[in-house]
Order: sequence, then C-alpha cells, then structure tokens
Amino acid sequence: MRLRLFAPRYWLTWAGLGLLRLLAFLPFGAIVHVGRGLGVVLRYLPLGFVGTARRNLELCMPELPPPARERLLKEHFAGLGVALLEIPFVWWSRPERFAKLLRIEGAEHLHAALARGRGAIVLTAHFTSMEMAARALVTVTPAGFLYRPPKNEVIAYAFERYRAVYGARAIPRDDIRAFISALKHNECVWYAPDQSYRKKGAEMVPLFGIPAASNTLTSRLARMTGAPVLPYFFRRLPGTQGYVGVIHPPLENFPSECAVADTARFYRMIEAQVRLVPEQYLWIHRRFKGLSADYPDYYGRPAPRHTSP
Repeated sequence: MRLRLFAPRYWLTWAGLGLLRLLAFLPFGAIVHVGRGLGVVLRYLPLGFVGTARRNLELCMPELPPPARERLLKEHFAGLGVALLEIPFVWWSRPERFAKLLRIEGAEHLHAALARGRGAIVLTAHFTSMEMAARALVTVTPAGFLYRPPKNEVIAYAFERYRAVYGARAIPRDDIRAFISALKHNECVWYAPDQSYRKKGAEMVPLFGIPAASNTLTSRLARMTGAPVLPYFFRRLPGTQGYVGVIHPPLENFPSECAVADTARFYRMIEAQVRLVPEQYLWIHRRFKGLSADYPDYYGRPAPRHTSP
C-alpha cells in the first residue's frame, strides 16, 4: 500500500470505508431497509444527478405519465441506496452467506464457451446491482473486469483489493492489450459497453430510440480473438428475496459485418432488461451526449426527441 494513501485528504475516505465495514455485519434484511432509507435521503439532496435521472426517464419512457415516472424515480434512488450498502456485503461476506441469496441461470453456457479455448466476452449493462453481479459471476468462473479507476486513490485501492479477494481481476478500461491477453489465455472478461463513449471509434447507436454516442469495440474484439460473446443480466428481487443472474448463450452470427448493427442488437437486449426492472437501470448517467455540435443538449435546454431511422 502506498504511503500517500494515508495523506490527510483521504482521512474522510478511510472513515467512510470503516463505516461500510461495520455495515457489512448487518443482516441482509437490515441492509436493504437502511439502504432504501439512504436512497430517500439522496433523492432530496441538491444533487445534479437527480435531475439527470428524471430527464433520462422522460427521454426513454415517454409513454409513462409524469406521476408514474416520479414513482419510478423514487424506486430508482431507493435502489441506489441499497447498491451502496451492497458493496460492503459483497466485499466482506463469507461465500456461504452470499450463496443463500443468489441464483445463477445459464452457467453451462459460459462453461461451454470457455471449453472452446478462446476465452469469453461477457457483456452486461450498468444496473444498480453491478457489484453483486460481479461477485455472482465469479462463482461461475474467475473473471477479469473492465472498469474505470476512480479518481480517489483510496477508493480505487479498495475496489481492486477487495474484488481480488473474491476472484475478480481489475482491467483498466483503456488497457485493451490486457483485455486481449486475457482472452488469449482463455479467460472470461466482463464489461458493460452501454455508457456514453466519445473517443476514437465511437458511433451513434440508438438506445430507446435516441441516437447515443456508443462504444462499438465489442465486434472488433470478437473478430480479432474469436472469443464468443455472452450477454449477462443481473437483477435484484423484491424485498429480501435475493438476486437472479442470467447468462445467455453466445450470440449467433456475431460479429456481423456492421459494428453499429452489432451494438444496436445488444442495446435491444438491454432495453428488454430495463423494461423488466426499470428502477434498477443506472439512470443517473448522462447517457445521451452527441459526437457533434448539432446534437441536442438533452441535459440543458429542452430539445425535440430524436427518432431512430
């Protein structure tokens, strides 16, 4: 551990991690209850991401009347509070405690894919239970996780250390060589390419009928490595019933000749999962940004809704 992680500017972060460590001792029912209460507090704080979530719901679910979207927003923030307390539960719970709450379907698809010897790309999306989804996946097989390191060095250290304890290996999202190397060593690599992406290779791909700046790298990686691509979706069940993760069979005829079409195909799967548990998608992310100056400013001035071709 680097000594600079103990600098005074990080003392509050360490205190927060200590509090999370204590919360890990709570019964699971208490974690859900306290987390939902925390989410209520978050929703009423003067934070910009509340408005972002409300705007995203307006854009993606215009068929819902405003009162229904507000109820959905409320449930979303309750889920965010639970997600925060799921972190210590995942990091510091014994495997047998975790296993009682988890059901994984389709593990045989991932085992069969790895038996081919070319690794496996497991695609997911940003739902609020991602930390739980990560630990659930490594109950099937060890996995590398593409992620963006937090700016706070203490938090980055904690994520890397405690994820490694339960069998996850962190791969910085820009380290494509490490991603490819893992696949060539017949490893499973899990990542979520559904957030706004405006770097080299970005394309505008419809999500909920709205063109969105998107990462189309999955097709190229699959073509380069021959690795099968398996969608993986995870959801939190009502109350204290636990969690269900579903590993789908490898996508057929993937990649195609068109990376945009491949990305749109996966986005349609994401949309179906969002319709199943809309409160659990990560609506606080400013997803709808463009690649050019003429793209509407959805998070500033009002703008007309795009329609997909």
